[in-house]
Amino acid sequence: MSDNGRLITPALVDLYLAPDDKAEALRALAQRLAAEGRVTDLDGFLADVAAREAQAPTGLGDGIGIPHCRSAHVTRPSLAFGRSTRGLDFDAPDGRPADLVFMIAAPDGADDAHLQILASLARRLMDPEFTGALRTATDPSAVAALVNDEEPAPSPEPAATAAPEPASAAAPSAGGPRLVAVTSCPTGIAHTYMAARALEQAAARAGATIHVETQGSAGSTPLDPAVIAAADAVILAHDVEVRDRARFAGLPTVDTGVKAGVNRADELVAEAVALAAAAPARTAEPAAAPAPVQRQEHWAKRLRGYLMTGVSYMIPFVAAGGLLIALGFAIGGYTISSAPSVVGHFDWTSHLSWAALLFQTGAAAFAFLVPILSGFIAYAIADRAALAAGIVGGAVSVTVGAGFLGGIVTGLIAGLLVRWMTGWKVPRAIAGIMPVVVIPLLSVAAVGFLMFVVLGSPISSAMKGLTDWLNSLSGTNAILLGLLLGAMMAFDMGGPLNKVAYTFAAGALTTAGSVPDAGSLKVMAAVMAAGMTPPLGLALATTVRRRLFTREERENGKAAWVLGASFITEGAIPFAAADPLRVIPSAMAGSMVAGGLTMAFGSTLRAPHGGIWVLPLIGNPVLYLVAIAAGTVVTAGLVILLKGLRRPAPTAAQEPDPAARVLAGTAA
Repeated sequence: MSDNGRLITPALVDLYLAPDDKAEALRALAQRLAAEGRVTDLDGFLADVAAREAQAPTGLGDGIGIPHCRSAHVTRPSLAFGRSTRGLDFDAPDGRPADLVFMIAAPDGADDAHLQILASLARRLMDPEFTGALRTATDPSAVAALVNDEEPAPSPEPAATAAPEPASAAAPSAGGPRLVAVTSCPTGIAHTYMAARALEQAAARAGATIHVETQGSAGSTPLDPAVIAAADAVILAHDVEVRDRARFAGLPTVDTGVKAGVNRADELVAEAVALAAAAPARTAEPAAAPAPVQRQEHWAKRLRGYLMTGVSYMIPFVAAGGLLIALGFAIGGYTISSAPSVVGHFDWTSHLSWAALLFQTGAAAFAFLVPILSGFIAYAIADRAALAAGIVGGAVSVTVGAGFLGGIVTGLIAGLLVRWMTGWKVPRAIAGIMPVVVIPLLSVAAVGFLMFVVLGSPISSAMKGLTDWLNSLSGTNAILLGLLLGAMMAFDMGGPLNKVAYTFAAGALTTAGSVPDAGSLKVMAAVMAAGMTPPLGLALATTVRRRLFTREERENGKAAWVLGASFITEGAIPFAAADPLRVIPSAMAGSMVAGGLTMAFGSTLRAPHGGIWVLPLIGNPVLYLVAIAAGTVVTAGLVILLKGLRRPAPTAAQEPDPAARVLAGTAA
């Protein structure tokens, strides 16, 4: 096999990984991938790795770390391996530093065959003989051959079938417990398959039979309905929502995070066996499911996940509808909101007809905003069966004037209600129609009753109060709000706090109506200005004081000009990942200045995105640019000041190229 077709080559193996800092070690491994042409943008790839690390630690325990991500900067599925002499802290559950580090890099469009190889590797990492051989290897070629399964390896599993196989059942024990399980993780590359392997091994030790469905990137074959019907209990080890969860209605359930499946598999299997033993015998009727055992994740973290799911599905409607409405106003003025329907009144030669068409299409898209938000919050909690109640609840929220606050409430109510209903004990004849008829019928009726009769009026009053408050903002109150929103936008640069600020602005945007200077429009303007400032400030810093930045950072600074101007705050992530203690406070200070000045100047924005490309749609555009420029200068100035207090990075003339650094690392 040519090196181009192999997952790992000797050049991607570092048996003497020198850095004792995790970030530097990850950069050293990524540089090997870049030198081999498997990564096209080193800083962009490292930013994707850092984003994955921020979701959850990648330390497995037993001295293994598996930093991994899917990235547009990866040309083909690859793996770099480093063996650290001092050990690196990957926040493993056992606290042990990782001496074996596997950097798994998968492209966004990886084909199934390559992803199956990665999945097989993930399963083999659970084999002590395999990891032991890696710890004693002395030749990079031997390590590459071992990982690529090109020589006899300790207990390897066939790569072509490991990943999509729904259940490699443990050796059955006559009369033993029958379990099913689903594993899934955010990237679907590593933890999904490690958890599956760990559960299979634990079930074999416990004398149980288990079938595992891996909902990963390499494909997923659903569990056979007959296997589910015969099962005594189910283990759901997941960090993303389980697809078609309603299949397991009536089964005793252990519900936990995917890392628990890797690290506490024996405990989970024992718990599932105990639940199965305590449940009534399943004869004519399925047993009622005990409340899912939510372990590991705090309720606040799960709540945030539910809300972020709804927001992620809502944002395309916000962007499309908001931009179309803004363009309609820009072409036809604010009176275009009262124009008659373009159906039957469209004049091809009139700019007002085109303006009305844009406005009415955008308004139609905006009308879906709250129902989609509500529906997918419910979906995140209780899967597909909750969609109907969530979407209808959102529509009712709009009808009664409860707005996006009502949508959040109905999404949570619908999801929790449906999750409770899926555990009902029902006759087998009815169980089959529960997810498609009974649950939607009862949940929609219940949510409709609650919103129309009980909750709609008080939430509507709260929404009206919020709208009135936003429209009355002026002076110090407006500036303080701008400062707060600016800090939130820059703190995690596209993360949860950033999304909270953006969602607040986008939700408030729906209350603006045709008022040209509504307070909610000022909030949207402040949020966008604050989101543009971090990448622009860092781009300016790399231009003014080049010697303080590495070559990769200077190259990334060129792209940050465009990203910042386009309101893509994530353009600052590579800088923050490399130097968070200096970059993040500087970015927050600049964004607070931009947000506060925007509110002080009274600039408005009807478009929920677009950066400088929607400048014609911004109220007080000159002062708006002044606010962004001020925030940019503050960010750049603070970054330069803080970085200047340390020893400067090598100059361009002194700095070796990436290939030289890789060779130097190999020699070390």
